[in-house]
Amino acid sequence: MLGELSEHKQQEFFTPLFLDKLIPEDHILKRVDRILELGWIRDEVRHLYSETMGRPSIDPEAAVRLMLAGFFQGIIYDRELMREAQVNLAIRWFAGFGVEDELPDHSTLSKLRTRWGIELFQKIFTSTVHQCIKAGLVDLETVHVDATLMRANASWESITEKYVEKVVEANDEVEGVEEKPGKKNVKKKKRRKGVKKGKTRKVKVSRTDPDSSVTKSTRFDKPQPRYKVNAAVDNKSGVVVDVFVTTGKTAEASVLVEQIDRIEKVTGVRPSKVTADTSYSTGENYEELEKREIKPVIPTRRLPRQGSRFPVMRFKYDAKHNLVKCPAGKKLVKGRRKDDKGYAYRADPGDCRKCKFRSECFSHKQHAREVLIVDGYPSLLRARRRNVESPVSQSEEYKRHKWLVEGRHGEAKTRHGQARASRRGIVQVAIQVFLTNAVMNLKRLAGPSIKGFGDLPLHVAGFCHYLATLDLLRTSNPHLKLSLPAYSN
Repeated sequence: MLGELSEHKQQEFFTPLFLDKLIPEDHILKRVDRILELGWIRDEVRHLYSETMGRPSIDPEAAVRLMLAGFFQGIIYDRELMREAQVNLAIRWFAGFGVEDELPDHSTLSKLRTRWGIELFQKIFTSTVHQCIKAGLVDLETVHVDATLMRANASWESITEKYVEKVVEANDEVEGVEEKPGKKNVKKKKRRKGVKKGKTRKVKVSRTDPDSSVTKSTRFDKPQPRYKVNAAVDNKSGVVVDVFVTTGKTAEASVLVEQIDRIEKVTGVRPSKVTADTSYSTGENYEELEKREIKPVIPTRRLPRQGSRFPVMRFKYDAKHNLVKCPAGKKLVKGRRKDDKGYAYRADPGDCRKCKFRSECFSHKQHAREVLIVDGYPSLLRARRRNVESPVSQSEEYKRHKWLVEGRHGEAKTRHGQARASRRGIVQVAIQVFLTNAVMNLKRLAGPSIKGFGDLPLHVAGFCHYLATLDLLRTSNPHLKLSLPAYSN
């Protein structure tokens, strides 16, 4: 018999159920609500409000719950979030709003983020880390570190070019100013390294989001305005223990030590091992990890081809006496000036003029050989020897690094909207990243709907659980107590 639409389509005046009864027990927001602790936020922001003037604001905990609910659903825009909250009972219940309660305007959330500042949202993320530590999900035996690019909220129409040399010359301090009576001050301009005389460098920047950097992930990729998200993931349960945002062109190797310091400060424990890819394999990083007694699981980079000339490896470096000797046994003198990588050691032109290896060592246009010794060079040599004896890329820690930390970046981008920034400015982007990673930690803390099957959908996890229990029953254990879910054909 063909059914018909009920005649009672009009709005009901009374609902004989509590709102939480309409939400499934395995819903992610309901599972997170059982373990979420945000009561401390009110005291944290109390000093930003007047006790006697103005209208009452939205409850701070309710506002944060609205933001978190949006990231759980992969909603990063406030307008879209409030439209969804109008009809989504789970979001209303999670944020503490009833069916007939009026929701705040979308602009309220934007104003609150600006008023509260980035420190509060960093504390929200840190609080999830502390909860995961208390629950036994973090041991800090091994920490996986990696960075990924995040598309900025800027269009290509906003990209423009600026001449770096003109800006630098206008803002640099005056060098070599000589004051003499009766004469004007003479400014000695110094040409930047890598820029030919009479030419200037062009750099692409965004007018709407100048904090971002126009960069690309690979040499085949198209340059786009982006930020860089640096994350550290614990090996035990995949909990994100540290995350922060930099510009797109900031080298991830330069912030590794800062990440370790922050992890130790937040957790109170120093990691035993740190895994990272080859972009982190600098002498400074190896040296700092050795000082802190942390085992680096970082593969070294391949040595560049030197052609017919002697490579740097042929020069012996004595760290104790700070000396460098060439293949002919002559000493190279350390330069006075230091660049961002290390010191340059230069041979005596007189020694090079008489050397039998002159044609094999350097070009005929040069007068002497110069070798760059990077900071932490002894530690870098030791790391290369270890990598030759036992390749890091084949270790179990590095295999887990590939799917664990990169998997967290993929999860944040595909499920929680971290592929693109929703707002502009590095502060607002950092707030989005803190909330996104807080959501992923809360998911681990709340646990899956059926224990032991990760983030699988409920029906898939249930079927896996059904097969697993059948296999256990075959062991004929009389003390095993299991309840099998009912499945129909």
